[in-house]
Amino acid sequence: MIEMTELANILGSASSQSLILLDEIGRGTSTFDGLSIAWSITEYIHNRVRGKAVFATHYHQLTQLAGVLAGVKNYNMAVKEEGDSVVFLRTVVPGATDRSYGIHVAKLAGVPEEVVARAKEILKEIEREAVIEPLGNKSARSRKKGPKYTQLIFFDEPRARTEEGDDKEGCDEDSFMVGGPSTLDENGDFLSEIRDIDLNALTPIDALNRLSEYQKRLRDLE
Repeated sequence: MIEMTELANILGSASSQSLILLDEIGRGTSTFDGLSIAWSITEYIHNRVRGKAVFATHYHQLTQLAGVLAGVKNYNMAVKEEGDSVVFLRTVVPGATDRSYGIHVAKLAGVPEEVVARAKEILKEIEREAVIEPLGNKSARSRKKGPKYTQLIFFDEPRARTEEGDDKEGCDEDSFMVGGPSTLDENGDFLSEIRDIDLNALTPIDALNRLSEYQKRLRDLE
């Protein structure tokens, strides 16, 4: 709330003569909410305020705005990668980046090696998940997949019960959706459709429209 109050004051008082410094706006909420807020703010400053702004963000999707808004330019902090190590060069260079180095920063900060190593494993599994494949990539459907870490990020997956009453970790793809396998078939392999979405290619509006469409289809199944 404090962040939003400060942001409201900045946007309410900024003018074309202002220099606006913004750091990680939208980080205190869900990914889609935060990205939508950050995107909208960028458009507002560009189109309405018309002042100069420096906006530091970890939302890589925002770099797409440089190809849409004439006044937006991308810059990033240069790094040098040496094997598994990263050297931060403390130099600002033109262009966008599609990489984040949070795990490396955690290591430099002294986070236990066990935590860092496990984070690397989880990151590899997430990147391997089909949900990050380009939309319409059919090969992703037949590819062997690791643990459904990405699914856990977006859905609160309950512990399923076996017929014997024992706890079963997670759930399979059929029980995950309302109506079971027959309903999934009737609905055009809903899970595969969701899995193949390229989140990095969606604008916030596209994401919200897609989510609204899925909600409607789920309600129709009930």
